[in-house]
Amino acid sequence: MTSLLEFKQYIKRFYINNETYLTYVWKFLLSLISIAVINNKLGYMSSLNNMAIVLMASLLCAILPANFIIVASAAFILGHLFSLAPECALVAAIIFVLMFLLYFRFSPKDTLAVVLTPLFYFVGLPYVMPLAMGLLGTPASMVSVGFGIVISFMISYFSSNATAFGSDGVEEAANEFQSIVSGITGNKSMIVLVAAFAITIVIVYLIRRSSVDNSWKIAISAGAISLIICILVGNLIFDTDIALVGVIVGTVVSALLMLVVEFFSFSLDYSRTEKVQFEDDEYYYYVKAVPKVTVSTPERRVKKINRAREQRR
Repeated sequence: MTSLLEFKQYIKRFYINNETYLTYVWKFLLSLISIAVINNKLGYMSSLNNMAIVLMASLLCAILPANFIIVASAAFILGHLFSLAPECALVAAIIFVLMFLLYFRFSPKDTLAVVLTPLFYFVGLPYVMPLAMGLLGTPASMVSVGFGIVISFMISYFSSNATAFGSDGVEEAANEFQSIVSGITGNKSMIVLVAAFAITIVIVYLIRRSSVDNSWKIAISAGAISLIICILVGNLIFDTDIALVGVIVGTVVSALLMLVVEFFSFSLDYSRTEKVQFEDDEYYYYVKAVPKVTVSTPERRVKKINRAREQRR
């Protein structure tokens, strides 16, 4: 345990000392991976698949504020969909505008939630996000996570139905537009996941903010159970095609990953809890103080030997 705490302190010190450079690195890698996934799932515009374009966009995202990663990803999605069919790009643009209005209004700092939710979705672990944002975010994070889920289903819908798009006539294009809207907004699995993730974020947030001992571990457990129950109930009500075995396995794996996050973000020593009471002219204050678990990392000492003095001896 001591070695893990020392490792945690090493990582924390390393990040503090190199925060500026590491910020550029993680923004570059995150934008590069996001654009690569978009090109892999859609990829209808050949010019956007050019590695030089991808690297230039990723470098631009690394230099600019983190929210630009979302804008760049949306631009790549719209470019591919416009190449597939203009009506597809129009529907996606409308969805992006509505979501950007909600995102920048309620949770403009949750860039990672918006970008990471589709990435975890396509690797089969979207259940990480509601647990993580309940621990590290606020209830407003449900907007960002819901945004990411809708984007994930939208990309999957256009990827799996690409051959059905591309009509020439005006009437056919209008019918196609209507079918796209109903195909995306009427996806019951998407609605169930958005609702289940929102409920889980609120439950995890409320429990981890409580003053009970081991609140983060309790929040992770309660969030995992509530997530499974919500998806199960939604599956029964809406008769979706969500695989419950995958939900259970993915939620358990996600909960284990959150225990790692808890260790690095919130490791407390409840054995040394102190309760303090004091007052002023108007109030009594009752404070529960729980110290963080910290270990001082050993410092390396270099002993210099004067060779000239050694040779004289």
